[in-house]
Amino acid sequence: MADSGIPVVLVGLGEIGRAIARAALARPDLQVVAAVDADRAKAGRSLAEVIGAPAPDLLVAPDLRGALASAAGGVVLLATGSRFAELLPDLERVVKAGLSVVSTCEELAYPFLQHEEEANALDRLAESRNVAVLGTGVNPGFVLDRLPALLGQVTGPVRHVRAVRVVDASRRRAALQRKIGAGLTEDAFHDAAERGEVGHLGLLESAALAAVGLGLAIDEVDDEVAPLVAEEDWDGPIPVRRGQVAGVSQVARVFADEREVVRLELTIAIGAEDPRDEVELDADPPLRLVVPGGISGDAATAAAVVNAVPAVTELRGLVTVLDLPAGH
Repeated sequence: MADSGIPVVLVGLGEIGRAIARAALARPDLQVVAAVDADRAKAGRSLAEVIGAPAPDLLVAPDLRGALASAAGGVVLLATGSRFAELLPDLERVVKAGLSVVSTCEELAYPFLQHEEEANALDRLAESRNVAVLGTGVNPGFVLDRLPALLGQVTGPVRHVRAVRVVDASRRRAALQRKIGAGLTEDAFHDAAERGEVGHLGLLESAALAAVGLGLAIDEVDDEVAPLVAEEDWDGPIPVRRGQVAGVSQVARVFADEREVVRLELTIAIGAEDPRDEVELDADPPLRLVVPGGISGDAATAAAVVNAVPAVTELRGLVTVLDLPAGH
């Protein structure tokens, strides 16, 4: 492994998965040995053709069979879904094969919050197989959870954290625009939200993760999701007319002793004003950090995934981004 790099299997070659593939191929310490995608339009084609970049002479496989055997002691980079329960069978299969996992799955960032029994079982399984499982990215995985925890290293005890992320979705991929309900009526948005089809997954996990990282107790968590309505027409991948939904506003909160200790505010909307990432700690000394324009979503997520690989090979169990080193 030391001579050729850490064996890596790419699973999921959608837009984010292709970005992860290109980022992994750019690192000399990683060796891409297999690629998997269930999409018939991709399976059977060369990896280079699918990702639009130079790549090893590999064909994209339609499933995990065979791919895992080629990566003994390596890591699977999983970019196929957002919900922990849906990915759990694949996670268990990879772990039983003796490979670690780094995934973009939002609920995997802190699955102990909403899937405690299953998460604990996966933790035990990974420990028994001497591998690690990690969910990471930019949101969740950095801006609203790991970054506040890191900033708390230079303050006294934190009494409250408020973190804000504002994203102009007009510059993002169509899949994200659909996820925030762009082009829907308000009634259709609320119906879709009830079914869990719109809105950003992972904000509750980020809130809990921020609390854990800052040493704050967690008695209760809640969240609110509301549509943001367009004030003018917008012609893009998903056209939006005035009065239709242009995006989403979400708030997640953590309470301890009946007091709010974490507040995360997320706005993702077409034409959102003042895009930024902001973290404010109520502590001694107080601290406020603003990233004008905000941290890139897609490119930074790909970087977060591949940068985590070396550290994950040294970890064991179901871990979180709080277990990663602060730097490369």
